Amino acid sequence: MLLDELTGILADLRRAERARSADVERVHPRHRRSARNMVHYLALRGRDLRPVQEELARRGLSSLGRCEPCVEATLRAVVDVLRGQLRPGSPAEAVDGDRVPTYDEGWDRIEANAGELLGPPPPRHSVRIMVTLPSEAAGDAALVHRLVARGMNVARINTAHDGPREWRAMAAHVRAAAQELGRTCLVSVDLAGPKVRTGPLDPGPQVVRLRPVRDLRGAAVTPATAELVAVPDGERDAVDAPVADSRDGVVRVPVLGAGDWLARLRVGDELTLRDARSSRRRLRVVAVGSGPAEHPTVTVEAWKTTCLETGLEVRHGDERCTVGPLPRRAPYHLVRQGDVLRLTRDLSPRAARPGGTAPDDPAGPASMGCTFPAVFDAVRPQDPVSLDDGKIAGVVEAVDPEGIDVRVLRASGRGAKLRADKGVNLPETRLPHEGLTGDDRDALAVAVEIADLVAISFVRGGVDVEQALEAISAAGRGHDLGLVLKIETTEGFENLPGLLLAALRAPLAGVMIARGDLAVEGGYQRLAELQEEILWLATAAHVPTIWATEVLDTLAKTGTPARAEITDAAMGQRAECVMLNKGPHIDEAITALDDILGRMAGHQQKKTPLLRPLRSWLGFGSVTHHRRT
Repeated sequence: MLLDELTGILADLRRAERARSADVERVHPRHRRSARNMVHYLALRGRDLRPVQEELARRGLSSLGRCEPCVEATLRAVVDVLRGQLRPGSPAEAVDGDRVPTYDEGWDRIEANAGELLGPPPPRHSVRIMVTLPSEAAGDAALVHRLVARGMNVARINTAHDGPREWRAMAAHVRAAAQELGRTCLVSVDLAGPKVRTGPLDPGPQVVRLRPVRDLRGAAVTPATAELVAVPDGERDAVDAPVADSRDGVVRVPVLGAGDWLARLRVGDELTLRDARSSRRRLRVVAVGSGPAEHPTVTVEAWKTTCLETGLEVRHGDERCTVGPLPRRAPYHLVRQGDVLRLTRDLSPRAARPGGTAPDDPAGPASMGCTFPAVFDAVRPQDPVSLDDGKIAGVVEAVDPEGIDVRVLRASGRGAKLRADKGVNLPETRLPHEGLTGDDRDALAVAVEIADLVAISFVRGGVDVEQALEAISAAGRGHDLGLVLKIETTEGFENLPGLLLAALRAPLAGVMIARGDLAVEGGYQRLAELQEEILWLATAAHVPTIWATEVLDTLAKTGTPARAEITDAAMGQRAECVMLNKGPHIDEAITALDDILGRMAGHQQKKTPLLRPLRSWLGFGSVTHHRRT
């Protein structure tokens, strides 16, 4: 009975291979056996294998749990054992080596493909570390040098930010650092893709807020500080704008028209003003002369919350000056549960509603544009909508030629702040394929000059892959430029077998599990299942995988990791590469990830436990084992 079941599965494999023979023949010659193996795996998983697995386990045989890279070889080995025909040597001797990979060849092919796409593995483990470069990397070669020294194996440049000049500078810094350190560090360029985003809002005010630290009763215990920097009329661009609105840091504020009187201030002097809310405020001088002579500075403290705004007047006796250019605060709509939000074709900036929208507001609901025109022709009433990485969830209530009305079903806390350029996900709306966008093609023209691999964002169908391959070939690259498919939509996930066959037409191909948008589209409850299935299918196709989104994110941003993200990082060893995002503590995150992956390397290979000696309980029990040193 069991033998009949297994031979029936082998027959399924042959039928599936014949049905997909044309697709398999179109892939790159080096990937033909990989493509066949993936087709075999899909045929295998079309059955409910649980009864077969249970019976095989009872007999002490392989339960097919590690068959992804060598499906037919594993099945034939099990059949040989059941027939009593297993001979010494490879368990896959009965397999025609020209047709399907043997057990060893399947796993070796994955490692070889990973090495060619992502570079050699680190010394202590087999998982590469990819790091998203911040914008500062374009002008800070020392930052990039530090990341490579810490263990960055692949530098990721996101073309959704910055521009060609910055991308080229980042790549040059990576190459120089790798050469100086004697290491390999590849450059990956992400194409932004046709992401659906919210449109612009009217610019926010040029305001910076000084806020003292208060105790539990609300009394100020530590003043807010700011550094006032005098800017001569002819040099108004000579001083940087404030770095941030900070509770306990020093904010740098340019002041115009101060002349010489700012340099004459002394510790203890007081400046007076009416702040942006027309509240009377005093700033006490606590330090002087901390800047160059041509740009005198004073450090002031505020014991009450003070809002400084561009153009605001500051006085010291009869002398006065005005606050110079400050960065604009990002405007937002405050969106609450039950609100209606209107998304329109028109991308003109709209007035922000930071206080929310009253039900009887004569101006109507809060509105903003949507950057992807195809949405308005494809969406239907009752389609679910998610905004800003799932912080806001709703449903389409009405559709008209100019826009759609979204009824908000969930918004975090007392309301969520929805800003411009935030993601819009429509998981049940089938958007038409557009292939590469114009911006993608422009970015790709730079990528072929500077990159080792290119990642296609929001890939949905084979046309996306075909257009990328054609553009890469037209630019004179292709044989040595890796192609990575970012799976971040439910449509991309559902089309993954066809996408992999299309990607395997390239010599070097990989898959990124982009868990951010994938979780929003597929639902957080299903994310673990989706990423497992992507890992299985990519392994069956011998395609390297990149485990991405929010790995050690809290550590990178704050310097202290969340407990759960340590376990998530450890699970990343099942992929060939793990991606870290940017953050002020990215150095520590690289070191921590390298350490976690190194520790796990002795316990787990992909999804298989490795039974090395457990030294955690050495000495427990009465049996002593001799260990080789």
